[in-house]
Amino acid sequence: MSRPRILVTNDDGYRSKGIGVLAAALSSLGDVLVVAPDGDRSGIGHALSIKHPVHVAPVRDAEVKTFRATGTPADCVVIGALDLFDERPDLVVSGINRGANLGDDVNYSGTVAAAIESVLVGVPSIAISLAYGQSDAVFHWDTAANVAVSLAKDVLEHGLPPLDLLNVNVPNVPHEALRGVRWVRQGRKSYDDRIDRRSDPRGGTYYWIWGTFDRRIEEGTDLAAIRDGYASITPVSIDRTDEALLETRGASQAYTLR
Repeated sequence: MSRPRILVTNDDGYRSKGIGVLAAALSSLGDVLVVAPDGDRSGIGHALSIKHPVHVAPVRDAEVKTFRATGTPADCVVIGALDLFDERPDLVVSGINRGANLGDDVNYSGTVAAAIESVLVGVPSIAISLAYGQSDAVFHWDTAANVAVSLAKDVLEHGLPPLDLLNVNVPNVPHEALRGVRWVRQGRKSYDDRIDRRSDPRGGTYYWIWGTFDRRIEEGTDLAAIRDGYASITPVSIDRTDEALLETRGASQAYTLR
């Protein structure tokens, strides 16, 4: 029986520590191909390079077969899944991201966007991130890699619904300190002070866009799971239709706007 084909990508770039650890760990399950951006693309979301070409080159010194690309994480999935593999892969895993992708941050994440693009091209996918604190001096990549391998085994065996992906976040702790995993819903991660307005030496205006995380956390969410020392697994659907609103507004009946 042939080994599963696993495509690995990220948004931190092909030289990031997280993608190297992930690719090596997944090699125990199947044939791994890495296709990742040639630099940091964090926060780029689901951008596709439709107005300029994407250049791809092999990385000669990589332990796992790797290509670097001038494009986005979503570009890497399209190119890897539809061309660089001899056949379409059985699974795409995006990560291990250096930092959490929790709550509303999934809307900005290139890591999660790569997993979404995988679903769009018809391949099951997992996005995985290491939720480290700003004061952390050590990154426990192996903890996240172990979770990724376990979930990859499950998805390869049982699959996922055709419109779904898994968004996974893992606390930055040694594996023996991980309390377990929780299947949870996506939380809300609102920010205060979203912009910092400044003036340059010539009198112009520029902005830093970020903000301070509002620490109020709702129970049963990905944010609560990480706070409590658990890896969070959130099934995410690419169908964003609000079924409840569609039903209450009588979508099956046409009416005239006034």
